[in-house]
Amino acid sequence: MTDMKATIKSVSIDLFFKKGYFATSISDIARGSGIQKASIYYHYASKEELLYHILKSTMDDLTTYLKDRLAAVAGVEQRMRTAVRSHVRFHLERQKENFIANSELRGLTAEHYHAIVQKRDEYETIFQDLIRQGTAEGVFADVDVKILSYAILTLCTAGATWYNPGGRLMVGEIADIYESFIITGLKQGKTDIP
Repeated sequence: MTDMKATIKSVSIDLFFKKGYFATSISDIARGSGIQKASIYYHYASKEELLYHILKSTMDDLTTYLKDRLAAVAGVEQRMRTAVRSHVRFHLERQKENFIANSELRGLTAEHYHAIVQKRDEYETIFQDLIRQGTAEGVFADVDVKILSYAILTLCTAGATWYNPGGRLMVGEIADIYESFIITGLKQGKTDIP
C-alpha cells in the first residue's frame, strides 16, 4: 500500500513544477493522486501547507546533504570545493523541488515564509563561514563575505531552472565546471596562485 501523503506530495511537486503553485488547484492534485478532493485535507490542511511541507523538507534535505558531505573533508579549499559540488548536485538531482523552492516562496503565509528564510540563512552561514575561514588563512582573496556567499549560492542554484537531464553533460561534469569557476574566483587577487 502506497503512502498517500507521499503520493500527494509527489504529484504536487510535478504539478507545481509544470504549472506553478498558483495555477495548480486542489482538484488537479486530487485527480493526479487518484483521490477525492476532500481526501487531500485529511493529509494537508491546505494547499499552502502542502507547499510549505515541500519547501521545508527540501531545505532540510539540502542542509543534511551538505553537512554529510563536509563531515569527512579537511582543509578550507577542499571543503569549499565539496560545498559547491554538493549544492550543484543537490539542485540538479532534485531539480523540481529546488525550482519550486526558488520560485514559489510568495505562496507561503508570512509565518511559513519566515521559517523557510531562517533555514536558508542557516544554510548560507555554512558557506559564509568557509569563505571567512579561507580569507583568514590566506587561501581566498579578501572579499565581502555575505555578498560573495549570495553570488555563489545564486549561481549554483540557477541550474535547477535550466538543467536538462537528457542534455550533453552529466551532473558531475556540470559540478566540475561550477567548482573550478568558483574556486578560481575566490582566489582571484591572490599573488601566490601558480
